[in-house]
Amino acid sequence: MIALGCDHGGYRLKQEIIKYLEDKKIAYKDYGCYSDESCDYPVYGKKVAHAVAAGECDKGILICGTGIGISITCLLYTSPSPRD
Repeated sequence: MIALGCDHGGYRLKQEIIKYLEDKKIAYKDYGCYSDESCDYPVYGKKVAHAVAAGECDKGILICGTGIGISITCLLYTSPSPRD
């Protein structure tokens, strides 16, 4: 299963990805956001990162306006700490 997440800047693209996945009968879980109203990307980056790290989903697709912030958020929740 693929975890999907986005902020308001990536909402429309996520909807296109959902159409593609449904056409190909690929399982996914949508972790939000659910509209193009302004929202905070870290909320959705964290949800997708946790879903993949916990094994609920095999892979994740994250989308935001630039792709930078949401990627950093995901890495914060999935990368080993330098202290480990």
